Amino acid sequence: MTQRTDILIVGGGLVGTSLALALDAAGRRATLLEAAPPRTAPVGSPAGDDNDRNLVLARASVNGLQALGVWPQLERAAGTIRNVEISRAGEFGKLRMTAADAGVAALGRVVPGRVLGAALEHRLAACQSIERLAPAKLLALAPTEAGWRARIAADGGERELDARLVIGADGSDSFVRAEVGIAARQHDYAQSLFVCTVACGRDIPDCAFERLTDEGPVALLPLPNQRRGLVLTVASDRHADVAAMDDAAFMALAQRRFGWKLGRLSRPGKRFVHRIRRVLADTLTAPRVVLVGNAAQTVHPVGAQGFNLGLRDALTLAELVADGGDPGAADVLRDYAARRQPDRDGVLAFSHGLIALGCLALPALAPLRSLALLALGGVAPLRHAVARRGMGFRGTPPAAVLEIGP
Repeated sequence: MTQRTDILIVGGGLVGTSLALALDAAGRRATLLEAAPPRTAPVGSPAGDDNDRNLVLARASVNGLQALGVWPQLERAAGTIRNVEISRAGEFGKLRMTAADAGVAALGRVVPGRVLGAALEHRLAACQSIERLAPAKLLALAPTEAGWRARIAADGGERELDARLVIGADGSDSFVRAEVGIAARQHDYAQSLFVCTVACGRDIPDCAFERLTDEGPVALLPLPNQRRGLVLTVASDRHADVAAMDDAAFMALAQRRFGWKLGRLSRPGKRFVHRIRRVLADTLTAPRVVLVGNAAQTVHPVGAQGFNLGLRDALTLAELVADGGDPGAADVLRDYAARRQPDRDGVLAFSHGLIALGCLALPALAPLRSLALLALGGVAPLRHAVARRGMGFRGTPPAAVLEIGP
């Protein structure tokens, strides 16, 4: 017998789970399908875990997680960003932004990804309107008169589930996107990203640094317990060599790329690495289908916009279907695409442009880049506009992110 659900969310990662929480808060019944078993990390893990990735949460995202009831479980492990400095190696221009100048307590926070996942997991367990299938795999989607029929492998067998709206939150290589015929364009940046925590010989509290170089960006992010999150980009043809480095050689590379602003870099934690590519769905919707997060757009990690953009996708969609009407109605999907387009376009232009121009090894650009950074930092309206967009307030944000956060 075929079962029915109003909304089927395919993908139980950070964005998919956040969407499930938002739908539950709005009183919408939904089914969350995820390939992996439930996460087991303890809630409220101590800060300073050196075996974890770190995520930058824009101020809007902190507000959104507060609205979802998740933030109190994260604050203990979160670093605070009150100042941001963007510079270019070998050039004189710098852009500095401060929370005080923007009139807020913090521009953003930094949290271990595992801790965020555990907090979402804990909150999901308390949801009353979400049915969860995990581990489970989507095998096929077929159109019906009222939506889509999903064929699912779970519990050692197969089942069918009819949904009025299917949401693809299943990552860069989205199965949902392919099944419903939405094409995607890909761009290989020919770069790899290495992420770990480090200690610094000098402390500049609550300041995030983004350093652009010919080889790609390098960032150091504030964490509790006098640790920093290191984000180091290298050319893909150096991927194997850098991955094979011992800690001393890797720290020497990071030191050369970042410089000595924070003193000697040392004591690296576990390294995480992945190759960088951009994946853009040609459209955000199809009949009774919506794409969110990396399934809709996978962006370059410079500026740390990926999860933040996906969370705003999720919160916007939940807001639009909160009235209890048909969640897959054409006008709902049309409104969703229109609401998300300015934010999406802005993030894509920022991340791609920063890499294309900020890291371009062309000496003739040096004075122009420096003057541009100085102009952005020196003209208050421009600086405030950049800060506001960096905090996640672009276009028409979902109401949840406009609430006052910590």
